[in-house]
Amino acid sequence: YKTKITEDLATPKLGNEVEIVYDLQDINGNVLYSKEELGTKTYKIDKEDFIPALQEGIKLMKVGETITFIIPSHRGFGLVGDENRIGINKTLKSTVTLKSIKEE
Repeated sequence: YKTKITEDLATPKLGNEVEIVYDLQDINGNVLYSKEELGTKTYKIDKEDFIPALQEGIKLMKVGETITFIIPSHRGFGLVGDENRIGINKTLKSTVTLKSIKEE
């Protein structure tokens, strides 16, 4: 946790729409895609294709929290990478901030 909320607040559920800000780094912390470059991402929980490890991690978060996740290659971009900056079979790190949760 970079920022942890100790209050008993809701976490995202199936179908909720969330807004996140995130980056993607290699395991050594070199930024592959910055938060500024990726911008704010709107994602429907378990209803859209997104990085599998982050799909699971976001469901554990409360609004306002920031967490750095380690993403093994098989839960990220797998054997093909993203065919751009993420290489084949690479473990990644991502720092995610949950901005909002909207009910379906």
